[in-house]
Amino acid sequence: MTKKIFIVDGGRFSTLKEFYKEIKESFGINCTWGHNLDAFNDILRGGFGTPEEGFVIKWTHSELSKVKLGKDFDRLIEIIRCHCVGGDEEEDGVELHLC
Repeated sequence: MTKKIFIVDGGRFSTLKEFYKEIKESFGINCTWGHNLDAFNDILRGGFGTPEEGFVIKWTHSELSKVKLGKDFDRLIEIIRCHCVGGDEEEDGVELHLC
C-alpha cells in the first residue's frame, strides 16, 4: 500500500506559529487542535485527518526551516522521528523526507 504524502513547504513559514498553520493546511486538518508541540505529536499518531495506517511527511526547503526555526526545528524533527521506524512510536508508520 502506498502511504499518503503530506508536503510541508519550509519556504512558507518562519515561526513555529506559522509552522502550525502550514501543518493544518498541508494535512487538511479540519478540527480544532492545540497548536503546540504536544498537539502536533498527537496528530502524528493518526486521526485529526491523518491516516491511521501512517503517512509520509515530505518537508521541502527543510534547510531554510532549520535556519529560521532554530531549536524549534530540532524539537519538531525529534518528535516526528519518534513516529518513524526505530522510534518509540514507530507503530504509527510515519516517514520523514527532508528535501
